[in-house]
Amino acid sequence: MTIFERADASLLPGFTRRFIDIAGRPLLVVTGGKGPPLLMLHGDPQTHLCWHHLASKLADRFSIVLPDIRGRGESHKPGHIEGRNAYL
Repeated sequence: MTIFERADASLLPGFTRRFIDIAGRPLLVVTGGKGPPLLMLHGDPQTHLCWHHLASKLADRFSIVLPDIRGRGESHKPGHIEGRNAYL
């Protein structure tokens, strides 16, 4: 078990970790609870763990979806394309 998996197990008990593929790039999503979906997006420079107090309390009424936005936590970090003003 990685340090990240241990943190999720400790701070978000009962939640499930998975990676989803977005255009060939992995995005970490942690889900838990029951009810209508509630997507909770963190700011910069945080990760999904910033929601651990609130997510656990809302999980009895909502299906909580906690992604690590691109470039944060365990989600894909975009790289710079040399010679272009764009990121992968």
